[in-house]
Amino acid sequence: STREAGEGLSSAGSLVLPLVDWYVDWRTYLEGELRKYADPPSDALLPDLPPAARHVKTLVLDLDGVLVHSDWTRERGWRTFKRPGVEDFLGTMAQYYELVIYTSQLPTYADPILDRLDPQRLVQYRLYRDSTQYVGGRHVRDLSKLNRDPRQVLLLTSDAHAYALQPDSAIKLQPWKLQAQDTTLLDLIPFLEAIVRTAVPDVRDVVKSYEGLDVAVAFKERMAKVQEQQQQRKHTSKGFFGSFRS
Repeated sequence: STREAGEGLSSAGSLVLPLVDWYVDWRTYLEGELRKYADPPSDALLPDLPPAARHVKTLVLDLDGVLVHSDWTRERGWRTFKRPGVEDFLGTMAQYYELVIYTSQLPTYADPILDRLDPQRLVQYRLYRDSTQYVGGRHVRDLSKLNRDPRQVLLLTSDAHAYALQPDSAIKLQPWKLQAQDTTLLDLIPFLEAIVRTAVPDVRDVVKSYEGLDVAVAFKERMAKVQEQQQQRKHTSKGFFGSFRS
């Protein structure tokens, strides 16, 4: 009968609704748990800079491919090699920048390497996988979570996916793979020093001006042109005053 059908529908609905509620609650819980692994644990991964240090620029360094290279073989397991010039690079950059390691690795991997690479703790902060943003199956560095002025933050990485969220803040390097004659880190020192010495208002403007170029090589070429122009102006000036006196 119509009444029986209605009662049957009501009875079925009374069973379905709790199941739907349970599913929604479970899905919400599951998404929340997954979000813990997908998002950084905080919107401020670093503490506030002291007021007197607000002008200080932050150099964010990836670990693998930039400072070290790790590989594995069946015979000897994992071994990690430090990039040529890494100690001099860190020692010099610590005089100009607030240094931060931002890696997609776990602390169990990164800390032993960094403890040996940087025994003086020149790198003020270490950020690990749990501080990355999980996007499209990749661990992306989210510089907006650093609690720093984005105009003052520069990322050095060889991971093309690492800078997906803020590409204008990243210097893209070729990954180091044990090339013995590599001088990339040492070649970058004058460029990174110049950014601080000239008090660049927004590092992103500098990054854009080197888009698609080998930064160290391009900077060296630009500086050579500047010196050549200065020499030409110097000779022109001498010639002018010489003719004026004669």
